Amino acid sequence: MAKVHKNLFMQGLSGKLGDQLVFRHLKDGRTIVCVKPDFSKRVLSKDQKRHHERFKAAAAYARAAARKNSIYAELAAGTMKTAYNVALSDWFHPPVIHHVERRGAVIRIQASDNVYVAGVQVTILDEQGKVVEKGEGIRGDSGWWEYMPAGTGKIVVEARDLAGNVTRKERGE
Repeated sequence: MAKVHKNLFMQGLSGKLGDQLVFRHLKDGRTIVCVKPDFSKRVLSKDQKRHHERFKAAAAYARAAARKNSIYAELAAGTMKTAYNVALSDWFHPPVIHHVERRGAVIRIQASDNVYVAGVQVTILDEQGKVVEKGEGIRGDSGWWEYMPAGTGKIVVEARDLAGNVTRKERGE
C-alpha cells in the first residue's frame, strides 16, 4: 500500500482507476493507493453471510443517524473517524449494565455505552412475575441512574442506546 503526500496528479483522487487501483482519501488529507481487491472466488460461510446482513442493517442505520444525531459528529471530531463510523460502531455495541443496587428506597443502576446510554427502564415484578410497576430511571452522575420505586420485588433493568440496542439485567429482592 502506497501513501501519497502533496502530489498534483493524485491530489483529490478517490475511487477506482481502471480495474487495478483503488484510491482512498482519508480525513487527515492523505491519499492511500492500493491494488483493487478480488472477491470473485470467495465463498462465504453461513456466519459470514449473517454478518453481512447485520452489517447492511448497521450501515443503513449509520447513514441516517450520522446526519440526525449530532453526538456522533461530536465524538468523531478531532479523530480519524467520521460520524458514520461512530454511528456504525454504536449499532454493533449494546450498552453494558455494570451494577444494580438498592440504597434505601432508591434503586441505582450503573450503565455505560461506547456512545451514549439513551435511557434506563426499571420494572418491578411480584413473586409470580407480574409487573407491579415500571418507570424510567433518572440520569445521575458518573454513569449512574436512579429510580424511586413505590414497592419491592424482583428488579428488572433495561438500558438502551441511540441505536436501539437493549441490555437487560435482573436482580432479585
